[in-house]
Amino acid sequence: MKKIVTVIGARPQFIKAATISRAFKKFPVKEVIVHTGQHFDKNMSDIFFSEMQIPLPDYNLDINSLSHGAMTGKMLEAIEEILFSEKPEAVMVYGDTNSTLAGALAARKLNIPVVHVEAGLRSFNNNMPEEINRIITDRISSLLLCPSDTAVKNLHNEGFENFDTIIVKNGDVMFDASLFYSPIAKTKSNIINSLNLNEFVLATVHRQENTDNIDNLKQIINALNTINKSVEVVVPLHPRTKNIIQKHDIRPDFKIIEPVGYFDMITLQQNCNLILTDSGGVQKEAFFFKKPCVTLRNETEWTELLEHGCNMLAGHDTESIINAYETMNNKNINFGANLYGNGDAADIAAEHIFNLL
Repeated sequence: MKKIVTVIGARPQFIKAATISRAFKKFPVKEVIVHTGQHFDKNMSDIFFSEMQIPLPDYNLDINSLSHGAMTGKMLEAIEEILFSEKPEAVMVYGDTNSTLAGALAARKLNIPVVHVEAGLRSFNNNMPEEINRIITDRISSLLLCPSDTAVKNLHNEGFENFDTIIVKNGDVMFDASLFYSPIAKTKSNIINSLNLNEFVLATVHRQENTDNIDNLKQIINALNTINKSVEVVVPLHPRTKNIIQKHDIRPDFKIIEPVGYFDMITLQQNCNLILTDSGGVQKEAFFFKKPCVTLRNETEWTELLEHGCNMLAGHDTESIINAYETMNNKNINFGANLYGNGDAADIAAEHIFNLL
């Protein structure tokens, strides 16, 4: 039986990885899962894994709360030891975190083929650590699994057809996840009733460019306060961001709730009128659940959502955010485009991975 090591370090990566783990059951493949611990999440208990039908990690490295360099270096060292021990035929990584880069580097330096899920994404902003991680990971991977036509085009524009790598558009595994978990969320989540929500707008703010830049954060809060005068705004807020708001005496006038689990988040997205976010994953989920989206950034990796009019960039300026909200709120949007596959991205990925092993 062939063996593959999967390296993941954040909750969204576990959800993505679960889709391909299920697809692997059709093949004689042993998957060894390594959790780097990059994003420590107290909610990621055994209940999280059992409720979401996610395989428990075989290794927990507990590497977090360090600088980018120190974190990546410690991960690289620890993953290398695991690869020496496990001797897999390939290593699979997801997305663009430090865990992604560390897993890819550790494998490549041992001449182990790398599989990159969500390959080809580009923000074209090299000031983002994620952009550096994804560019380097793509370049040293043997199998590039792309979620969209845009991602494939980006790789061709960078000359990847001249490299010793296989490029496949398999679709977006997050779309698979949304289809799989939506029926479960309906039975698990009671958040709409518990918060007594009716008409509301959902917003998420977590990127450092928004939370660590106090002027940006004030502008975003002011915009949400203004929007809240016409429709209720609900914001699941990370404690760290909440502390920054309190420290700088920024006064939100909207509904702040504790961070929510995946089932509650799906339910909020399904029931809201519109989504404002700086999250890449939430931008796509807005499309999956047919909700207009305003992105609180100056760029996005998911440019096809802009091209099809499902998403709009607003940056951090109060007036720009309000204008974008009003535009998207009054827009007749066609969500019928097939941008991310047919919900079989994990099956396509598993077949190509098995052929690589």
